[in-house]
Amino acid sequence: MKRKTLFVFFAVLAFTSCESFLDKTDPTATSFDEFFNDEEDLRRVVYSSYLDVFTSPGERPILFYMEDGKSDNAYSRVEGDHHQRIANGNINSNTQAFLYYYELQMKHMGRLNTFIANAEIPYVEDESVRIKYKSVLEALRIWHYFKLTTRWGAVPFYLEPATIEDAQQPPTPKEEILNTIFPLAEEIAERLPEEEYTSDKYMFNQYSLKALIMRYALYNGRYELAARMAKEVMESGNYNLHPSYGDLFQYEAASDNNEFVIHFDMASHANSATNSFQHLGPHYRTGNGQSYLVPLKSLVDTYWTKQGRLIDECPIHTKQAYELDPTLNRDPRYSASIMGHGDQFYGETIDIYNENNPMYYENQRASRSGYWFRKFVDETDAFRGGGNMDFPLLRYAEVLLSYAEAKIMMEDFDDLAKQCINDIRRRAGLDMTVADVTLPEYDSYTQDQWIALIRNERRIELAGEGVRYDDIIRWRIAENVLNQPALGHTRLINGQPVSLKIEDRSFAPHNYLWPFHENSLKVEPGLIQNPNY
Repeated sequence: MKRKTLFVFFAVLAFTSCESFLDKTDPTATSFDEFFNDEEDLRRVVYSSYLDVFTSPGERPILFYMEDGKSDNAYSRVEGDHHQRIANGNINSNTQAFLYYYELQMKHMGRLNTFIANAEIPYVEDESVRIKYKSVLEALRIWHYFKLTTRWGAVPFYLEPATIEDAQQPPTPKEEILNTIFPLAEEIAERLPEEEYTSDKYMFNQYSLKALIMRYALYNGRYELAARMAKEVMESGNYNLHPSYGDLFQYEAASDNNEFVIHFDMASHANSATNSFQHLGPHYRTGNGQSYLVPLKSLVDTYWTKQGRLIDECPIHTKQAYELDPTLNRDPRYSASIMGHGDQFYGETIDIYNENNPMYYENQRASRSGYWFRKFVDETDAFRGGGNMDFPLLRYAEVLLSYAEAKIMMEDFDDLAKQCINDIRRRAGLDMTVADVTLPEYDSYTQDQWIALIRNERRIELAGEGVRYDDIIRWRIAENVLNQPALGHTRLINGQPVSLKIEDRSFAPHNYLWPFHENSLKVEPGLIQNPNY
């Protein structure tokens, strides 16, 4: 296998478009050595490699919580953010989104290959520092390949700086790439420190990289590896579930908890303001909420009752009663994650049907679904230009859920897997006299029933955290859930339940892989278009 770098066009960009902060010692520098010469330069390229692709707070197309707009969880109201068109299926090989995402990944992959190949150049007093920074860069490169193969399947695969000839080569099959990068990622993880960093905590350590390996092993059906990585993270003792689910997504605990495994904090985004209130929050009086991403009825209706049952399987109330009042006998994670008509915000009752209210559902900056995410929307930011919240790119709860799912899929659902589910449900505040999965009523569950349970548990625990689209793709259920209209709040009209309708959606079988944009095919002649585009 060739192990060089990405096609030459992006390799050239990698060298010529390095941000001005790199050129800090000499504004007339003309060679790589002149601006890549000390330990601080190594730190800076690591920092920029996070910022530009993974944690840029103003770049809505790549923000993790905006990713739910591609799925049945949420609606993204601005077409240019790319999530809306992918969710409603109005896409083809000329859709700008696919050029944007592919070029973004490939350009920065080229930069990473250049930095990694030259990591021995900068002077450092302690070689362990070089090893750490180089390993973090290598981990970021792995992350890029995980994302690329998840979206496009076969892609160009090189791990060294490029030549012009490399641009002519066909892409490498997905499984061949994964067979290389999974063991490579484990090797990289062993070089990283075991403990959390006291500063620059967004950088990978040994266990946060293992958690990322776990996520993509699960995504790719490598369940033994996913379970093993999850167990190693659990046994590290570095992480635990925070006592209050809701506080994790507010200032009360966002920057002070042991649950965030991969961090998106102030240091990882240039210490600039975060914009989660603006992106997710309501337009309240003179506030800055723009409702760019809002939850859908599809998500609201999947929240358990307090007894851990689906709303159409709970004998306490009718399904219609639950649909009309989402807070009725509901899993407390609902109120911690979502707010809508009749709820309180900033001391005022939300009324989405009052035309004189800024939250009126037909207003441009209001929610067309009548719901908003409460996650990452702290009222402290209601009248501020920005915030300083920390965010989780991967939480310990996902580790527990991943272990349980992997063991279910291996038909080896052990006591630890059941404990993982129970720990999450108990922390959520469910009635464990009924919701405890070790109770006799669960003894007769088939594998299909356990699969349905863990998928729903994952959906509500991680709602608004950017994993739902990947889940419906890997579970191959997008054809079902994205061929439904996007609906919102439900109320009675003339005695009949009526839900707000936002848009029709569609998903074709070939949409499980994204197309290469026509421009990418012209620039990189070795690329092969995915089927039916």
